[in-house]
Amino acid sequence: QVQLVESGGGLVQAGDSLRLSCAASGRTFSSYAMGWFRQAPEKEREFVATISKSGPITYYADSVKGRFIISRDNAKNTVYLQMNSLKPEDTAVYYCAAGKVAGPFSEFDYWGQGTQVTVSS
Repeated sequence: QVQLVESGGGLVQAGDSLRLSCAASGRTFSSYAMGWFRQAPEKEREFVATISKSGPITYYADSVKGRFIISRDNAKNTVYLQMNSLKPEDTAVYYCAAGKVAGPFSEFDYWGQGTQVTVSS
């Protein structure tokens, strides 16, 4: 089992950058694929990005491709989401998740509590 804690959210202006972090407990972090998801008010949770266990394979939603970068540091048990050129439509609660396989349609078994990102126009 793994516990996940997100941080780094906040209020920014359109065009700004923000980096989210997700710290994982336990010594098996490198055995999990990791993902970032988001949920805007009155909308369903949606996939943002995932990364494979050792990091070379990544997937992105079309809406963030070219602007967001997912990365991980297995020595620090942490996954990151670098968000650049933020838009008001990126406003959401962002969640990190851990699972067996990286991919936009993969199931993720463990979820963090989420961190709020608000982008003003």
